Amino acid sequence: MIPRVVVFGTAGYARTHLRRARALHDRGEIVLAGACDIREPPDDAGELVPVFTRDPAELLARVPADIAVVATPPHTHLPLARLALAAGCHVLVEKPPVLDLLAFDELTERARGRACQVGFQSFGSPAVPAIRAALARGAIGTVTGIAAAGAWIRRDRYFARSAWAGRRRLEGRAVVDGALTNPFAHAVATALLLNGTAGALPERTAVELYRARDIESDDTACARLCFAGAPDVVAAATLAAEADHEPYVLIHGTEGRIRWHYKTDLVLIGDEPVPVGPPEDLLTNLVGHLRDGVPLLAPLAATRAFTALVEAVRDAPEPRRLPQARAVGTGSERRFVVPGVDQAVDAAAERLALFSELALPWTLAREET
Repeated sequence: MIPRVVVFGTAGYARTHLRRARALHDRGEIVLAGACDIREPPDDAGELVPVFTRDPAELLARVPADIAVVATPPHTHLPLARLALAAGCHVLVEKPPVLDLLAFDELTERARGRACQVGFQSFGSPAVPAIRAALARGAIGTVTGIAAAGAWIRRDRYFARSAWAGRRRLEGRAVVDGALTNPFAHAVATALLLNGTAGALPERTAVELYRARDIESDDTACARLCFAGAPDVVAAATLAAEADHEPYVLIHGTEGRIRWHYKTDLVLIGDEPVPVGPPEDLLTNLVGHLRDGVPLLAPLAATRAFTALVEAVRDAPEPRRLPQARAVGTGSERRFVVPGVDQAVDAAAERLALFSELALPWTLAREET
C-alpha cells in the first residue's frame, strides 16, 4: 500500500516538507493527498496538493490519511498531533515536538501503536553511526563531555516572520522560542543523541538566557545538562553574532576530540576529515519504517532530554538584557551584535563551560532546576 500523506502548514519550514513530500509523490512512494494552513493557500497549492483547506479537522475528514506531517508553530504541535493520531495517522512532527515533559508523556501515550517521528533532520545523517563507531573503537579515548555551539546573524525580518518569533508566550500559551530551543535545536538534540542520553531525563539542568534585542525570548543562551552515569552536555548559542559561523557538535575525549559541522556534513576526528553523505529524509525513513520495518531515525523517545531542556528554558527567569549589544543596519536588515559573543560561544564549547563561568562582562549566576 502506498501511504497517503497530509501536511499541516505551508509557510516557513513547512514549505520544505511540502516539496519533499511532493518529490516522493512524483516518484510514486507516497500520495501527497492534501495540506492545510490558516493562511491563504500558496500560489502553487494546486500544483502541490489536490486538496487544500484552512481546517485540519476538515482536511482529515475529506482525505483518509496514513501520515500527517505537523509543521506548524511549536505551541500547536500537540493539539494537531492529537487530532492526527485520533484519525489513525502516523505522525512526523517538527521540532520541538512539544514544550514540556507533561505534554511529552501525553504524546507518547497517544502515539502507542503509531509511529511518531520528530523533525531532527541531523539524526538521519550518516555522521551519527560514523561517530558512534569511532567512539566505540576508542578513537578519542573516554568521552569527558559534549558541547553544542552556534553563532549566527539574524536580522529584524527574522523576528518579524511570524507572530510567535521572539516570544516566550503568545495569547497566554507558552511558545518557548529561543536560541537553544529553535534555531540551534538540532545542535543540542544531536549532542544529546551522541551522548547516549537523548531518551533520558537530566539530573540537573542549568540555563542562562540573554537578549541583545528588545524581544521577549532569548537570542543568546547557554545550558548544561547533567546525567547519571554519562558526561555532561553543554550548549551555547547566539543570534547576535559578529559573523555567521557553521554550528557544530564537539565531543571531548581523554585522547582527542571529534568535531561535527552537521549542516555541511563535515566530521573531523582529531584533524582527520571523515567523509559522510547528506542526511536521509525523515519522511522517507518514516515510509520505510511503515513499509519495511526499518528503525525510525528520530523517534519521539529520542527527544525526551531535549524536551526537558525546552521545559527548563520555559521556566527560567526572563532573559537578561545585554547592554553591550549594538544595532547595525536599518529597516528589516537591522541586526544586533554583542562584541565578543562569537568567541564566547566557542570558548563555552572548548571549556564545557557556561557563560557565567567564563568571566564575561555580561554574565549572571546560573539558574539550576
